[in-house]
Amino acid sequence: MHAWTAFVEHGDAVQTAVRPEILKSWRRSRAASAEEVTEAPLADEGETRDYWHSSPLQVAVERVQEELRRTAEDGDLVLAVTDPQTRILWTYGGRVMRRRAETVNFVAGGCWDDESIGTNALDLANRHASPSMVFSAEHYSPAVHNWVCWAAPLHDPATGEQLGVVDLSTTWDRTHPIGLATARVLARLIETALPRSGHPVPFDPYEVAQPGLELKLLGKVEARLDGARLLLSRRQTEILALLALHPEGLSVDQLHAMLYGDAQITLSTLKAEVSHLRSALAGQLASRPYRLTMPVRSDVETVLELLRRGQVGPAVEEYGGDLLPGTDSPALIELADYVAVAVREALLANPLPTAVVRYTELAPYDVEVMEVCLASLAGSAHPAQALLKGRLAAAGRP
Repeated sequence: MHAWTAFVEHGDAVQTAVRPEILKSWRRSRAASAEEVTEAPLADEGETRDYWHSSPLQVAVERVQEELRRTAEDGDLVLAVTDPQTRILWTYGGRVMRRRAETVNFVAGGCWDDESIGTNALDLANRHASPSMVFSAEHYSPAVHNWVCWAAPLHDPATGEQLGVVDLSTTWDRTHPIGLATARVLARLIETALPRSGHPVPFDPYEVAQPGLELKLLGKVEARLDGARLLLSRRQTEILALLALHPEGLSVDQLHAMLYGDAQITLSTLKAEVSHLRSALAGQLASRPYRLTMPVRSDVETVLELLRRGQVGPAVEEYGGDLLPGTDSPALIELADYVAVAVREALLANPLPTAVVRYTELAPYDVEVMEVCLASLAGSAHPAQALLKGRLAAAGRP
């Protein structure tokens, strides 16, 4: 407060007492006489509404709205999403902060550039295209001196175009060291939920795939959402696998039992893992029961369906190896055994040479499958014979 008072009274004499970006914004705010402003000016309501309805940000916010609202309510924050000119397009607030926000027009249509309402985190994040925090009297207008704001820019991941910012605000006495990190996380959440832009981007073969979740669990593990690879922890991948394989949904108790078994892991630990996973999935994970809300395809279901149809060759081609090797989830261990046995028994019943050769690349010591296949080839000159005999010799069988 002393620095702000000194600047208002004496100008740049306080330049060593505040951050350079705050001082520059104070100068812009002073030129616009923003210290006299008690509320942000409002843009035309119809114009703002039309812009929001045509903006890709509306689609993204709707997709992750549950996560955004929960963040606001849990922290008694007010959240806002703006356009590139720092006009607020959407807000949602906890009970206390919603009322405070309305008194200063921190609402849809509110113009929060620093020339209109003075220094604030929304303007700085938009202006510098980087996460920003403004605390208490770093705001230029006294109307928001009791606020703390964290904001992060929103970009189109395909084109890099800056679309606006997401901001979290509360009273200064509720400031938290992870506030800026939370703003970054929410920005990433919204960005991953944006619809694909029409601008050309470098070709990626996954981009031509159907939208939704593509999950590879057999052998090499990988998850992609709408073609973009997801960076998940081991435990998050296990949760994702269980939910993908139970499209009807799982209660928190069911998921806990399937994931941890008898291990002494609290429900709150599981809920935290699910919350992080929901963020990675752009909010497309419902609660009560936990259920994925996007189209899901997995190599496990593909292999099992091919086996049901008797298509052993294609099933083995899709089979990449053990399901989530090293998992300690009781449910996934059981499923891994089921899939491995199903593939093996299908080959014993119908030892197609090409499929058996492929299988032995994954299970080089499964002698019985190789011997059954060689017996079926007795008297023929099939090229698979030499490969299988070589495998047998490597496995220590003549």
